[in-house]
Amino acid sequence: MKGNLNTTQLFQLLLILLLLVWCFLIIQPFILLLIWAIILGVALYPLYQRLASRFSEGRRIWATTLFTLVSALLLFIPIYYLVDSIVTSSSWIVEQLRQETLEIPGPDPSVSEWPLIGERLYAEWKGISENTQQYILDHKDVILEEGGALLSGLGSFFGSLLLFLVSFLIAVLFMHNADKGQTTASLFLRKLMGEESADILKISRDTIRSVVKGILLVALIQTILALIGMKVAGIPAAGLFAFLVLVFAIVQIPVLLALLPPVLISFSILDTTPAVIFAIYMFAVSLADNALKPVFLGKGLQTPLIIILIGSIGGLLLHGIIGLFVGAVVLAVAHRLYTFWVQAPLENE
Repeated sequence: MKGNLNTTQLFQLLLILLLLVWCFLIIQPFILLLIWAIILGVALYPLYQRLASRFSEGRRIWATTLFTLVSALLLFIPIYYLVDSIVTSSSWIVEQLRQETLEIPGPDPSVSEWPLIGERLYAEWKGISENTQQYILDHKDVILEEGGALLSGLGSFFGSLLLFLVSFLIAVLFMHNADKGQTTASLFLRKLMGEESADILKISRDTIRSVVKGILLVALIQTILALIGMKVAGIPAAGLFAFLVLVFAIVQIPVLLALLPPVLISFSILDTTPAVIFAIYMFAVSLADNALKPVFLGKGLQTPLIIILIGSIGGLLLHGIIGLFVGAVVLAVAHRLYTFWVQAPLENE
């Protein structure tokens, strides 16, 4: 009888395992979508809750509708503008290469008159411009081949934008049913982790909001500001430089490094006064995170920057452009949960 009971339990476990694997395979194509929706829902919920509190319970659907429309305008217009600029800049460079008309801007003679570094900078810049242009012409076929692959990848940005749109709509549904969702999550974690479930849920929520507001939102604001400045100044390939700003800002590399090439180019295509104004504006954009992070972070980000770096780059390689955002958040949450688990006292202590 005991052997029959063990066999029955084994079959029960195998059946449960089979069911879990089957469910995973069914939802696998939507996992990234759902994770991104949860991230957006958790990050945006305080804003949604503030708006919903102004409506009676019976008219909450109107609050949800209004929030969806306003958020869509504020989020998708700048993101679409950024993505379109990146793809347009990439297409322009590839087309210039095909027609052998791509030129690397050389320095304006006025650069040589700058104090202390002017003559040396002018000579070095002119040499790099001439050598780089000749190198591009000599290796045009290889660059075109790699550039075509890059352009295909950049073209998938619009797919990522559609994924973001769908995730946002799902996030709105999550926020509309936030009370039920929180109850379900609390019950699940309580079954899984016991009395510590409330702390784990709070840590996960706070980490998501910190990373989204303090890292991703600040990076997006800096990128849009930089893109607007480069478009106004007429900087070639502004979209690609803006993408570098976005990546640098997310992985916490000084944004000024990504803005130096556009600033130097401005002194080749603009008069001295507009170029100086543009340089000052770019310098201000590079420092904008110092003013924005205290506003959005409050108590500060408790995740080491190396975790953000690994998460964003790893997410980018694994999931494409949307992984740049999701990877940083997921790894930050995992790190905070790991820290909480390690520092928790043992049961026999």
